[in-house]
Amino acid sequence: MQTTLHDLLALPAFAEIEVACGRAQLGQPVTWVHISELPDAARFLTGGELLLSTGLPLLTMTESAQEAYLHSLAQGGAVGLLLELVRNVQEVPPALLAAARQLDCPLLVARREVSFEQLTKAAHARILAPVTAPAEPSLEPLWRALTETGRGADFVTAHLGPLLSLPLRPRATLLSTLDTLLTVNFNVAEAARRLGVRRQTVYYRMEQLQVMLGELEDARRQLGLRLALELLRTTESSAPP
Repeated sequence: MQTTLHDLLALPAFAEIEVACGRAQLGQPVTWVHISELPDAARFLTGGELLLSTGLPLLTMTESAQEAYLHSLAQGGAVGLLLELVRNVQEVPPALLAAARQLDCPLLVARREVSFEQLTKAAHARILAPVTAPAEPSLEPLWRALTETGRGADFVTAHLGPLLSLPLRPRATLLSTLDTLLTVNFNVAEAARRLGVRRQTVYYRMEQLQVMLGELEDARRQLGLRLALELLRTTESSAPP
């Protein structure tokens, strides 16, 4: 079951967080919580993120730039923005609030100092909590898949399960990134070139992949992931439209 913004707001760590706008969209699934004070944070997003900020990038922005900032986050796939209204800004800028209302984008605020570290830890624990005990990744299901009909799905789920449960956009982005990293033996510069993104973006996605899938450097683990991706492609390409 996917974790939503509503689920995160019910956590004790989020007790001080208020909803300033976008309450109707709190049912959106959240795939990650990311802290960023960059005005162009959207370029790092894969989709489904809740962005945390103290409002630092807003200080030097014009009203039109603030609107563009929120639009860029929405276009990048962010499901919401959480602002701490303590150090850098004390009130939500009117232009930003107007843009959030226009987009019906969840805008969350903390009017007292909060620990972003605690928020992210609590959120990720909730997002990554397994519904059932995960199967231990093993190559054994592969051999059964080669000899017994219908065992490929078990193998794919054991190796890629957390990614398969994501919404379509982040699922496709992270699967493509994983496939590329395996192809180039985790050469970040080459992966960034092939994916058409910055190296920082690849590092960010690698962090997500490692938290969701576990250790990625083991050779047998990489082989299992390669085979699982190939089985997944075969299954999806043969599925009826």
